[in-house]
Amino acid sequence: MDARHAIPSPSASQAAMSESNRSHILDYLFRHGVSSRAEIAQVLALTPAAITKITARLIDAGIIRETGDIEGRKKRRSIGLSLANDTIHVIGVKFARSIVQIAVFDLAGTQLSLQTLPPVTERTIRTTLDQIRTGIQHLLDEDRHIIAVGMAVPGPYLRDVGRTAVVSSMEGWRKVNFLHEFAQRFRVPVFVEQDARAGALAHYLFDRTNTCEYLAYYLIGEGLGLGVIEHGRLIDGALGAATEIGHVSIDVHGRPCECGNVGCLERYCSAVAIHQEILTRGLVAGADTMNHEEACLALFAAADDGDRKAQELVQEVGRYVGYGCVTIFNMFNPRRIVIGDIVSQAGPRLLRAVRDVVNERAIPELNDATAISLSELSTDSAVSGGAAIAITHFLEHPSTFFDVPS
Repeated sequence: MDARHAIPSPSASQAAMSESNRSHILDYLFRHGVSSRAEIAQVLALTPAAITKITARLIDAGIIRETGDIEGRKKRRSIGLSLANDTIHVIGVKFARSIVQIAVFDLAGTQLSLQTLPPVTERTIRTTLDQIRTGIQHLLDEDRHIIAVGMAVPGPYLRDVGRTAVVSSMEGWRKVNFLHEFAQRFRVPVFVEQDARAGALAHYLFDRTNTCEYLAYYLIGEGLGLGVIEHGRLIDGALGAATEIGHVSIDVHGRPCECGNVGCLERYCSAVAIHQEILTRGLVAGADTMNHEEACLALFAAADDGDRKAQELVQEVGRYVGYGCVTIFNMFNPRRIVIGDIVSQAGPRLLRAVRDVVNERAIPELNDATAISLSELSTDSAVSGGAAIAITHFLEHPSTFFDVPS
């Protein structure tokens, strides 16, 4: 019999069912906080006996804990359960073109530490990779609670191959295979995802005000990216390179892009493109010695201080960002678009320009049904997105990380 069509053994089916039940319990506790066994049993349609058995083994494994008495159903006293957030940690790593950050988070998404490495150049990529390995190993040696590493890398990221297909303005990153460099290096598993998709997961998991199942995270940093969540799942594509909005052309006669296309959105409103415009227009003194983020932040500060030419460029950038929003409306129809990373720091001025374009160009019904906001996560969305990737794998497959009997 073809192994692809083999009937699973009863023991394999039971193990899969046990893991699924564990995952559902952990996901419920992650999203709802302290809960009683009776509440979980009712919501998940499991028997009280099954819940008691599963939670006992999760407690023994150190994944969840009892929190003491809480008010249960019909005002009866019950013993609360919660995730062991403070004793389960993950590492999140952000790779941008020139910016690499490494942070440790607890299971609730709270940042415990953050390290920013020296700025990366084409010549220092290999040195940076060595620094990342050393930094991660040091954190693992210092903190035995760390169970996984999640990495957020520029897109389009070829998931099964392990590398990024195009990295405009710093092509040396294309030579890096993240799986070869990191997957087998540490005592804990390493997961890699495109940065904007990781950012979308960060907002879905860690933004406690979010109740939206149709969420788009629009990353506008040194590059552009998009992550889209539908019913709690990321849209990936066949190669893992879906939702790559930075290389959607907005001008078929426009600026050439290193991806081979012309008029790519990334060429008009990324931090790299804005920095080039700042230099061309002479808007910020000393911009030629600044990195992309520094130049953008100086521009935004000048605009806030009343500099008309700086305000005009921010307005222009906002319009291009708005063109991207209209494309997101039409391609994915989310309920909410969150704009994040470097360019989002232009603040309300940028958002007003975005909304002006959307009001002009979007289908009214889609416009009326879609909220657009700037990211309010306390940690950079790609860094916390790396953590979100790791936490998602833990919630879905807890026995990969802890010895939990079926």
